[in-house]
Amino acid sequence: QVQLVESGGGSVQPGGSLRLFCAASGIAFSFVTMAWYRQAPGKQRELVAQITRGYGTNYVDSVKGRFTISRDNAKNTVYLQMNSLKPDDTAVYYCGVPIVTTWGQGTQVTVSS
Repeated sequence: QVQLVESGGGSVQPGGSLRLFCAASGIAFSFVTMAWYRQAPGKQRELVAQITRGYGTNYVDSVKGRFTISRDNAKNTVYLQMNSLKPDDTAVYYCGVPIVTTWGQGTQVTVSS
């Protein structure tokens, strides 16, 4: 069974930074694309960033230049470095494996003054 556990969320002021972690198990981690999603209250779940098995990346336009997705295949872990955070980044962030439509439990990120 695929298991994904997110951590690293918290509350920060605008302009601050957070680093999210996702520990994966039950999958051939190095062979799959991993992704981060987020969902704010009253809004649809949004794909934030993806990283392929070949380390190619893509981001939603609103986070380009501020967020960086990375992975460590030896540790079965995917990361999301978030810099220059804005209030609009406030959401629950979920780690996902798109090919099997699986997400973790989420970690809350709150950006406010």
